[in-house]
Amino acid sequence: MTGDKPDTLLEPSQKKALNTALRILTPRDHSKYELVQKLKQRGFSREVIDAAISSCERFDYINDERTARLYIRQLKRKGYGLKRIRLELNKKGLRGRRIQGILNESVSEKDEREGADRLVKKNIKRFKREKDPVKRRDKIYRFLHARGFAEGIISEILKNDRGYAESLNGKQH
Repeated sequence: MTGDKPDTLLEPSQKKALNTALRILTPRDHSKYELVQKLKQRGFSREVIDAAISSCERFDYINDERTARLYIRQLKRKGYGLKRIRLELNKKGLRGRRIQGILNESVSEKDEREGADRLVKKNIKRFKREKDPVKRRDKIYRFLHARGFAEGIISEILKNDRGYAESLNGKQH
């Protein structure tokens, strides 16, 4: 391509869809699936949407791999485990072999274990309120499970004394 602008050869309805797509993409990256859904909601035909999506892909305005990497990083920072990250990616239409590969390289078992550990330490005061140790363990388990951490990692966190016993009982190291 010779430096054409994205909308040079498009029909008016396609230009309008492309401009709408660009407005949608301005604040943050969206997956191809999300962008298609938003354009459908705005009443564009499938043919017009396909042309707008094609232009956006050609000019790298949408890139599902880049979007997946950014979103995975954001979800890890928010304290989510692999299962929850996979679920959230799926909701955005980010699935398939390439996306799974990006997920596998971005979230190791070690990362997930450290994330779960960090979350428990961050929320230690919440867990301290529960005086019954069995109920406290259940509460931690449910909390980590809801955040998408694997059962094995949760069990390991609860089984291994990582300073939680003393912290939860109000004793200092």
